[in-house]
Amino acid sequence: MASDTAPPRRRSGTGVTAAAPPRQINKPETNAGSGAFNKVSVILLTLFAIAWIIPSLWALKTSVTPNDTAALGAEAILKDTKPTLASYRTLFEAGDIWNWYTASVITSVATVVLTVLFASMAAYPLSRLRFRGRRVVFVLMILGIMVPGQVLVLPIFQELNAFGLLNTYWAVILPQVPFVIAVFVFKQFFDGLPKELEEAARIDGASFWRIYRSLIMPLSMPIISAMAILTFVGVWNQLLLPLFVLSNPELMTIPVGLATVQGSYGQRVADIQASAILGALPLIILFIFLQRRIIEGVAGTGLKG
Repeated sequence: MASDTAPPRRRSGTGVTAAAPPRQINKPETNAGSGAFNKVSVILLTLFAIAWIIPSLWALKTSVTPNDTAALGAEAILKDTKPTLASYRTLFEAGDIWNWYTASVITSVATVVLTVLFASMAAYPLSRLRFRGRRVVFVLMILGIMVPGQVLVLPIFQELNAFGLLNTYWAVILPQVPFVIAVFVFKQFFDGLPKELEEAARIDGASFWRIYRSLIMPLSMPIISAMAILTFVGVWNQLLLPLFVLSNPELMTIPVGLATVQGSYGQRVADIQASAILGALPLIILFIFLQRRIIEGVAGTGLKG
C-alpha cells in the first residue's frame, strides 16, 4: 500500500531543494553608451565655456590697459603689466554713463511690467475662452513672430512722430510692449494649469477677472519671472529702436550711448572696452542672482514635449 506522504525533497549543499530552480539574481546592466555620451557632453560644454570666457577676459584685460598701449595691438596688450582704471574714470567723469544707466533702467523696467501684464491678459482668454475666430487670432499672432523687427522701425517712427512721442521714454517703451512670444509662452503655460481650480473658484462666486488676478497670476510666478528677466535683457540690449527715436543725449540708453562712445573715441580701444563692460555689468549681476529663476521659468513654460 503506497504511502500518501511524499518523500522529502533532497537539499543541495547550497540549501536549495533539488526540485526548486536556483533563484536568479538580476544584475543591472551598465549602459556603455550613456557613459560615452556624458563624456562627450562634458567635453563640448567645456569647449563652449572656454570659447565664451576667453573674449570676456580679453575685453577685461584691454579695458585696464592704457589707450596708447592698447592701440598697438594684441601683442602689446598681452605684454602690458601695468593695469590701470583710467578708462573707467574717464567714462564716469567725462561721459554720460549715469544718464544711460538711468534711461536703460526706466525703459527696461516699465517695458517688463507692461509686457507681462498685457501678454498675460491676452493669453488667458485665448487659453480659456471659446469664441468665434479664436484660432484665427492665435494664428495671426504667431505669424507676427515671423516679421523681423527691423522692418517695423520706419512705420513705428512715423507713428511716434505723429503722436509727438519722439525723444521720450515712451518712444522706447510702447513699441516693445506687444511681445508676441510672451503671449504664446503665457498661453502654453495657462493650457497646462488644471481647470478644476478655476471651476471651484467659479462655484464660490469668483468672477473671470478675480480668478485671473487672485488664482492664475499667483500660480504663474515661475513663468512671470522667466519672461520678466528675458524681456528685461532684450530691452536693455535693444539698439536699433532707441537709435532711431532718441536724439537727446540725456535720454539715450546704454547701447546707443556705447555707439556714441565708439564714434567719438575713435581708436581709444581701452575706453570702448571699458564702456562695453559697464554696459553688460548689470546683466551679469542679474544673471548671477536670478539664474535659478531663469532655469525654473524656462523649465515650466510648457514648451517641453
